[in-house]
Amino acid sequence: MPAHLLHRRHLLKGAAAALTLSALHASGLGTAPLQRNHRVGLIGTGWYGKSDLFRLIQVAPVEVVALCDVDRNHLEEAGAMVAQRQASRKTPKLYADYRQMLAENKLDIVLIGTPDHWHALMAIEAIKSGAHVYLQKPVSVDVLEGEAILAAARRHNRVVQIGTQRRSTPHLADAKKTIVDAGLLGKVHHVEMCCFYPMRANGNPPVQAVPAHFDYEMWTGPAPLRPFDKLPHGGWWRIFMEYCNGIMGDMCVHMFDSVRWMLGLGWPTSVWSTGGIYVDKAGKSNTPDTQTAVFKYDGLDCVWEQRAWGNPSDPEYPWAFMLHGDKGTLKADVHKWEFIPIGAGGQRIKKDVVYEREQYPEDLKEPRIELHAAPATRAHMRDFLAAIQTGSRPVADIEQGHISSASCILANMSMQLGRPLAYDPVSKKIPGDAEATALLARSYRKPWVHPFRQNK
Repeated sequence: MPAHLLHRRHLLKGAAAALTLSALHASGLGTAPLQRNHRVGLIGTGWYGKSDLFRLIQVAPVEVVALCDVDRNHLEEAGAMVAQRQASRKTPKLYADYRQMLAENKLDIVLIGTPDHWHALMAIEAIKSGAHVYLQKPVSVDVLEGEAILAAARRHNRVVQIGTQRRSTPHLADAKKTIVDAGLLGKVHHVEMCCFYPMRANGNPPVQAVPAHFDYEMWTGPAPLRPFDKLPHGGWWRIFMEYCNGIMGDMCVHMFDSVRWMLGLGWPTSVWSTGGIYVDKAGKSNTPDTQTAVFKYDGLDCVWEQRAWGNPSDPEYPWAFMLHGDKGTLKADVHKWEFIPIGAGGQRIKKDVVYEREQYPEDLKEPRIELHAAPATRAHMRDFLAAIQTGSRPVADIEQGHISSASCILANMSMQLGRPLAYDPVSKKIPGDAEATALLARSYRKPWVHPFRQNK
């Protein structure tokens, strides 16, 4: 497949636009003026890559000048959709190689919506090119990749916002302010987090020829090259540890990051996990269908439980977190929250997700959109833009995304090794455990080089 599929000679050079953006931070709402159009590129034009980009287009006068994907069909479809959605009605330049896209365009913002195994290399290259980055979660597939992204962001003074948009979810921000910060929970000593969605795809498709529109070699990149048996889109790639960290890295990272944000937590003192493939053993998947993890803090355990089979423990909260304090409990998920006080005299409070259908009617026509998540992503994009404008840290700064992602990776490592792990972010080792320390960075397939090892 040719690397450069479409070249557009002239880019929008209109006058700068002024826009007031509201930035949703943990401390409340702030504003910052956007003084000009930002030139934007997207790497990974599948479902969520486009969804993130469309939310950005909705809240700021950006110009999308370039798109990149190794699937030509996805790429051309995305190009046509962007031309319809952005104000200039211009089709972005289309690329199959992110390195060429970054080299040929002076981009202000790069969005990355690729599978997890590509996040580190693409984010670091985008940062080095001078762009601010919106990076989907998890930050990385190993701990030291995350360290390398964080170091690059700080070295080049770029804003990196991670797609842990629960920090910008309106109803959850309200719960943090009115319940947690107001002290209604009292002292929190236990947290439950869970995911009981039957979301683990499985099966035994035969090895087959790679379609002409798909560059499988480039899609695989630094990961191990599996025999091609199916297009990886639609969740097939998420069931292989070669490309991700399973449901732990996909779903726990959201809930654990929400808990850390709510309670002001940093690195856990240790992480312990157990689990495996207990039920759905027939297919090719090598990610766990059952897993429990404990993220320990002083006087507080944050416990994660996942099952990709069976019934949820609480049907009202199949993917959620629950903060248990000595004065009450907060149950929360992407659709609602509920405060349950201890004792008969307290007031039970419940609030639902905020939708924005009337303000953004185009949402109703977008394929596969998560209507409940769209307001959160829009607020997350406003916060990202405000951080760029003011030179501040966004609400889901790379350091916070790294802590949440790396903690989930450590849980998988603990499950593999059968013992608790305590990571030291200063030495970037697991003290006294050489075997575990060796797992902090995965081996890369040649000619790709691990960014942490490259920068040592």
